[in-house]
Amino acid sequence: MPQPPEFDDAFHDRLHDLLVWRRDVRHFRGDALPPGTVEDLIAEATLAPSVGHSQPWRFVTVDDPARRAAVREDFLACNREALDDFEGERAKLYASLKLAGLDDAPVQMAVFVDNATQSGHGVGRKTMPEMLPYSVVMAVHTLWLTARSQGIGLGWVSIFNPERIEAILEVPEDWSLVAYLCIGYPQEEHADPELERRGWQDRDSQASALLKR
Repeated sequence: MPQPPEFDDAFHDRLHDLLVWRRDVRHFRGDALPPGTVEDLIAEATLAPSVGHSQPWRFVTVDDPARRAAVREDFLACNREALDDFEGERAKLYASLKLAGLDDAPVQMAVFVDNATQSGHGVGRKTMPEMLPYSVVMAVHTLWLTARSQGIGLGWVSIFNPERIEAILEVPEDWSLVAYLCIGYPQEEHADPELERRGWQDRDSQASALLKR
């Protein structure tokens, strides 16, 4: 039986750095990623945990210019609708935010959950069926950290009509959109979230996230 690796204090410190410097990137350089990089990232992402070992993640790279344009149009329409939710200075601030890297990122990827997967035989999701898409979220986060460790930025765009994106990409009807990702080399590096820097939302205290019983 192989022996598990030892993760020393230096590794823990580096892991902390990785978590701190993992940022939601919206500003990308236009240069392409090296050949095979996307495939390698997906291979690492599939090491994520999944309920019942169901492995329900499905990755779709969006390379076709017409499909990319249709995705961008849906984002713009949904973003205009979102602006209507705010008033006054908050509306002005929202309108000034860059919330997607769709015009710059060399790689665009949609990640879906296969709701009809037979892998895992349903273990662990009878009472919590949402564990299936949660498993896909774990894969996205694994991909995100792997990308960041290689100096690659990732932005998760959520201002979409999911059904519209599913139609644009012509995926099987049992697939549901979980994430739309922009991937590439970031124009700049930051240890704090852009929305915090822009005054949209400060970081909540850690104490507010913990409840003891």
